[in-house]
Amino acid sequence: MQKIAVTGAAGRMGRTLIEAISQTEGLQLSAAIEVPDSSLIGADVGELIGLGKSGVKLVGKLEDAIQDFDTLIDFTAPVATLANARLCAEHGKKMVIGTTGIDDAGKAELQKAAQHTAIMWAPNMSVGVNLCFALLDIAARVLGDDVDIEVYEAHHKHKVDAPSGTALRMGEVVADALGRDLARCAVYGREGQTGVRDRETIGFATVRAGDIVGEHTVMFAAEGERVEITHKASSRMNFARGATRACLWLADKQTGLFDMQDVLQLRQLA
Repeated sequence: MQKIAVTGAAGRMGRTLIEAISQTEGLQLSAAIEVPDSSLIGADVGELIGLGKSGVKLVGKLEDAIQDFDTLIDFTAPVATLANARLCAEHGKKMVIGTTGIDDAGKAELQKAAQHTAIMWAPNMSVGVNLCFALLDIAARVLGDDVDIEVYEAHHKHKVDAPSGTALRMGEVVADALGRDLARCAVYGREGQTGVRDRETIGFATVRAGDIVGEHTVMFAAEGERVEITHKASSRMNFARGATRACLWLADKQTGLFDMQDVLQLRQLA
């Protein structure tokens, strides 16, 4: 039985992760962490989310639970996630990370931490989204430079980063397939007299509204036809189930930085 800790456990995603862990054979919730000033510190996590008494109390510091788990699931924020990665690496604890908005310096920190423990990091844990990544690579290679490429994404009003990590990863997949540098060819929103579209660019459009869980579409538009690859999430549970699947996959890994393409063995399609 693999012992799992969840940080940000009292939030919407944290509660969904705990529910998913309770439904996954081979995993057991053994620790739950929230910000130190939360009024819920000390509460039984099972009772908190309506699953009944679990015996796992919410604590305010990862350090207080570091000996209580094998793998930490972290869907929080970049600063917190990177601090947690340093601590987990120091103690040989594995991590499954779904945090978005991690910059290049942060990615380098994860690479360093992964020299000492096994880390699975993906901007989106959904099995469907990761299948879309594989399909996008194929579509970009087939359609080549004969299409205009646009990425559209929509999320709930509480999401603080834009474009989403998933949208950026979709853009990276397409750019890599076409031999482009996304940092140079990305266009984030358009306004005013923008001139004729440069075919080498990859455009991004962002919507933040209501309670949209997550919608992503990549459009490959040519003269007379277009291909669209779309994923729509209606529940956070699909992200949580991807995270629990990643925990099981990491069980026999000791070190290394992986993503969901590794977990789902989708690289074999390339």
